[in-house]
Amino acid sequence: MKILLVDDDVELVGMLRIYLEQEGFEAKAVFDGENGVAEILSRRYDLAVLDVMMPGMSGIDVLREIRRTSQIPVLMLTAKGDDVDRILGLELGADDYVPKPCTPRELAARIRAILRRSLGGGDASGPVTAGALTLHPESRAALWHGQVLDLTSTEFSLLEILARNAGRVMDRNELSEAALGRPLARYDRSIDVHMSSLRQKLGTYQGGRSFIQTVRGRGYLLVRV
Repeated sequence: MKILLVDDDVELVGMLRIYLEQEGFEAKAVFDGENGVAEILSRRYDLAVLDVMMPGMSGIDVLREIRRTSQIPVLMLTAKGDDVDRILGLELGADDYVPKPCTPRELAARIRAILRRSLGGGDASGPVTAGALTLHPESRAALWHGQVLDLTSTEFSLLEILARNAGRVMDRNELSEAALGRPLARYDRSIDVHMSSLRQKLGTYQGGRSFIQTVRGRGYLLVRV
């Protein structure tokens, strides 16, 4: 798997690159946002790691630019406690984030979790359907009323879980464990932001009701319509 690291911290990137290569990844590093965009859009990578805080073109700017044409899985590196950048990154299509300072081991574990989702693994039983929604786990393709949905790997995973359990309330922590590969931390809004994005992509029905409904104090459910 080819990983691109985009971060202006040369020393940190060097350490992370060595560790990732020892773990079996092929890793390349660039140290500014402009080169990050060019490398990512070359389509040679399986995942990009973007630091939010870079001079000039920030990681947020890079993410905004690449999401115009690419759905490459993206892991954001954010300042510890900076919820604004985390939420903005997720809203723009990041798959997950890791707060700095992070250990190389934690970063590698998050990368593997995202890659497992983005590469699928497929269900031998074939497509998953829920009303007008059809998902193809092997190809990670989603159709809504026959039209292709443009989803990130995390959005696809969440929608697949909801579709397989259509009409059933899914707990937020249960969703985080299954789709993000980690328990939901206190005050973590990742699942909520991803759900908001999915709602926008699915649209509404019957007087503006969302196909993905919030059950207060419990979680989310997909309405089978």
